[in-house]
Amino acid sequence: MRQVLMRRGQVNVEDVPAPLIEPGHILVEVAYSLISPGTEMNSVEYSGRSLVERVLDQPDKALKVIEYLREQGIKKTVTRVRGQIDTGRPLGYSCSGIVLQTGAGVEDIHPGDRVACAGAEIANHAEIVLVPRNLLIKIPTECDLRSAASATLGAIAMQGVRRADPRLGEIIAVIGLGLVGQLTVQLLNAGGCRVIGFDLDPRRVDLARQLGAEASFVSTEINSVTEIRHRTNGHGADAVIITAASQSNTIVQQAMEMTRRKGRVVVVGEVGLDLKRSPFYEKELDFLISCSYGPGRYDASYEEQGLDYPYEYVRWTENRNMAEYLRLICDGKVQIDTILEQEYDVAEASEAYQALQNANTKPLGILLRYLLNGEATQANKLSTRVQLHRRPVSNKINIAVIGAGAFAKSMHLPNLQQLNNLFHIRSIVSSTGSNAKATAQQFNADYASTNYSDVLNDPDVDAVLIATRHHLHAQQAIAAAKAGKAIFLEKPMALNQAELDELVAVLDETQVPFMMGFNRRFSPAVRRAKEIIGERQTPLMMYYRVNAGYIPPDNWVHSAEGGGRIIGEACH
Repeated sequence: MRQVLMRRGQVNVEDVPAPLIEPGHILVEVAYSLISPGTEMNSVEYSGRSLVERVLDQPDKALKVIEYLREQGIKKTVTRVRGQIDTGRPLGYSCSGIVLQTGAGVEDIHPGDRVACAGAEIANHAEIVLVPRNLLIKIPTECDLRSAASATLGAIAMQGVRRADPRLGEIIAVIGLGLVGQLTVQLLNAGGCRVIGFDLDPRRVDLARQLGAEASFVSTEINSVTEIRHRTNGHGADAVIITAASQSNTIVQQAMEMTRRKGRVVVVGEVGLDLKRSPFYEKELDFLISCSYGPGRYDASYEEQGLDYPYEYVRWTENRNMAEYLRLICDGKVQIDTILEQEYDVAEASEAYQALQNANTKPLGILLRYLLNGEATQANKLSTRVQLHRRPVSNKINIAVIGAGAFAKSMHLPNLQQLNNLFHIRSIVSSTGSNAKATAQQFNADYASTNYSDVLNDPDVDAVLIATRHHLHAQQAIAAAKAGKAIFLEKPMALNQAELDELVAVLDETQVPFMMGFNRRFSPAVRRAKEIIGERQTPLMMYYRVNAGYIPPDNWVHSAEGGGRIIGEACH
């Protein structure tokens, strides 16, 4: 499938392996995706910075690199840093399309349904996306796919409005009339508020008036604070919503000055927050941050595991915000066509991003268009394998690496490269297509895949190295053994006794070479301990203290995927 990726400040369209269906997820063929001018352009510009600029901007990451350098040495550190910089990063987080497949546990979505999808690194600019149930909504019959592609941006605007808690007849100022700002103006207008907008671009100021703002002004042509006071009989706005993007602290200071006593200031955009205390204190203002699409955002139990919040206690989740936004489009309360000013074919994605860099004609919103051409094209889009080379060798062990996470890329793959007199890296398998391809390119593999069955069915693969998440180890090792492949399996071998018994039985039956990745057995300390107690004939009581470092409780290691740290790490 084709996907838009950024690398070193450049935007390209590349062929990558398509994702596979997973439980609780939906596989969607994309019709339209919306480019976010603010968030995405910032990402592209940042990816083009030099290493020195990145270090100065994020010194905490520089400290992590130094720590890794101390532990692993120069060669592995350089490999890891280069890999991260050169890996193509997915762009996009708002799209619409047609459902192709649904995973186990999804009962209310069916193939053929029209849906809108959300989520960074999920609802990407790609022909096929894999979306968790709670980051996807059905599109109402009255709404077209083109408009529905904006659902994520609509939810961002709606959450900002909800945080402001506007009341009928209140005067609300909106600073920043970009895409989210224009949607905010319309949502406030639909709720019976009087809206006053401010922006640097006269074209956006005029559009805000057309879309329902009572008044809107070019910020450099007037005194914003004076104008608000004049229109509120000296009281100030009931609330100010900031949808602008600027590193300056001036915007927030202005917002405080134009807000009435006991009013609200809501930050939706990314602005400087070096705040003065006195305006907040003297006016007793409420200062609020709006988090993305709404409640549920960045909560793995909601977004990844599909656990919804009770309707009675959390009325407006991110999913319900998206649904309400599309309802308002259907009712004509929100106009999106006037905001989505340009449309490009996905093959022209680079030109679309260049258009956003033009300060004079910078469009508010750009759509990428994808072809829905039936079964023949769909089969190409759904291919889970991308060939890079065709060169299996006969005098080496052709090995496939299943799982391309941080450990595999920093440890196993560099080791295999060093042992290139013995091993040839045949394939890299990762659940994320862009990561699979980038890792395959970095380590010079023959092909990339998102489906480990591709390597099990490949007669040129002699052995597999399995370094996926713990809950997949046993089932993937069993499948590899049945396919006759030699196996190196990262620990743990299994997460429960039933998995372990089944794997042992299959290994006994197939007699394939099998080895576990208990690397601590080769550490100097363990080797010395073995020398001391290796010949012992009498009972021994040992006290083993492990300083494994802190892992936050919401990390996958503690979940059903990881099995906990006793099984996952103490097995060493």
